[in-house]
Amino acid sequence: MEQLGVTSHLPEADFLTAMEHHKHADPAQAAVLSAIKATVKGGIGKLRERPQGAGYRPGQRWPALERPTWRPDIRAAARINMHRKMRKLADVGLFPIAVLSDCAVYLSDGPSPLDFLPRTPDDKPLPGGFRLGVSPGMVKHEGTQPLMWAVQMLDEGHNPAAGGE
Repeated sequence: MEQLGVTSHLPEADFLTAMEHHKHADPAQAAVLSAIKATVKGGIGKLRERPQGAGYRPGQRWPALERPTWRPDIRAAARINMHRKMRKLADVGLFPIAVLSDCAVYLSDGPSPLDFLPRTPDDKPLPGGFRLGVSPGMVKHEGTQPLMWAVQMLDEGHNPAAGGE
């Protein structure tokens, strides 16, 4: 990310700008980043593998449990962290309209996360809430959609947190 211009020390507005442009800064580095992300996501998904295959019967122990690398706690820890952050925002009256895995959808008065994320009186991010950035535990902006997009998704029985841009 740093080689693509996204560093951990950028001010929030500069971080958002860097995230908008990082995939176009160096196509080769962007391809490497994409490969790394796919490998990590696939690896973490395997650590939480559920029973699969035609031979599996409910109640049977599945083979993934026998692997020493099987770690369901990794994903659980991330989910707990996200729930804590959503709770902090709920304490100031901000509730998500949709949640799925590592994505939460909130209503906002504007298109930028800076229009939404609560601040302290001295203009710092709300302690314990979502913070923009590339470091572990920080979040990135996945996109903005008009309210009617979310309403249509909900009307059609879809979760807006699973919908893309």
